[in-house]
Amino acid sequence: MRIPSGVSGFDHLIQGGFLPERLYVLSGPPGSGKTTFTAQFVAEGLRNGENCLYITMHESRGELVDDMSGYGFGFETLAASEQFRFVNLASKKGERLLNQFSQSGSPSSVQGLTDKVVAFVNSRDIDRLVIDSTMLLELFFTDGDEEMARFLTALKGCDATTLLISEMTDPSAYADEHFLAHGVVFFHNYLEATGMTRGIQVVKMRGTDIDCDIRSLRFTDEGLVVDPTKRVDF
Repeated sequence: MRIPSGVSGFDHLIQGGFLPERLYVLSGPPGSGKTTFTAQFVAEGLRNGENCLYITMHESRGELVDDMSGYGFGFETLAASEQFRFVNLASKKGERLLNQFSQSGSPSSVQGLTDKVVAFVNSRDIDRLVIDSTMLLELFFTDGDEEMARFLTALKGCDATTLLISEMTDPSAYADEHFLAHGVVFFHNYLEATGMTRGIQVVKMRGTDIDCDIRSLRFTDEGLVVDPTKRVDF
């Protein structure tokens, strides 16, 4: 079984969609399309009647909905569904919500945060999970790499299909999430005199035959669109 991404053209690059209940990392510089990709991923799940959870630290539910409302994939309507849950880890409401599921450790400890997120995901039968982003999660962890590795390993054991956003400006600077994830997708952008050229590249996808070339990626009125036939050279 494959999980459709909701992004037109992308699933052609990964044999029809993501393998379920696995961890995938979306890496790239700011403004390259990562958040829009995850919103389309969530919208596709909600259209299919799936339970979806979006975890962040840097924006409110209203801000995310407003940002995505300019596109035609219906995020603002779908996000009103009871099957969509939104948690801001930096808010008191988000902290109280997760505290219902685990009392181990303080909110800032990796063990406490890991237990709470995993318990919440599994207790609510979450099918699609988005976490935005590793840069912000690191603020919770005092022991950096080791604690992040524990958190990522726990995510891999969740019942949800998980997309984890990872801010990255240097495509050669790999981090723990790239090695531990089941799949890694890079977003590229390059500013030329004629405008911004964008691309998307699947660099790792366990259990899937992939084309590692950079393929065309465009922002449209309907959201992100991938052209799997068009190779982009940077």
